[in-house]
Amino acid sequence: MAALVSINISREKGVRKTPVTQAELKAGHGIAGDAHAGPWHRQVSLLALESIEKMRTAGAAVGPGDFAENLTVEGVDLAGLPVDARLRLGAVLLQVTQIGKQCHHRCAIYEQAGDCVMPREGVFAEVLLGGTVSPGDPVIVISREPAGTAEARG
Repeated sequence: MAALVSINISREKGVRKTPVTQAELKAGHGIAGDAHAGPWHRQVSLLALESIEKMRTAGAAVGPGDFAENLTVEGVDLAGLPVDARLRLGAVLLQVTQIGKQCHHRCAIYEQAGDCVMPREGVFAEVLLGGTVSPGDPVIVISREPAGTAEARG
């Protein structure tokens, strides 16, 4: 079963995030108290624990939050999801808005391991339905198709 492993927040942008025991996600905003929250398309960031494990295998001493991701999940191929896919985490509903991101400089993780997975495997989402999440909550992919695809096929 896919699950939420860690919730990570920071009060400032550009720093590693710190794990917390639960968080309130607000519709149209993101995680309450996180520096990246706001009315834009990257309200919440997600990274798979499996991606973090790749970096550990490459020699990086990293864990949840070290890639500045808000939600670390296990058992979901996040990078394989299309934009507009929807995920349910407990009562919260997220919609994927972006896969990966351009890094403007080489981060400390890249310098340590010669690579960083966040630009390729990190996922960004908007919060459609808010609520409280905690580590251990199930993660369910409820839609893998881009919006409108199923209706267009009739």
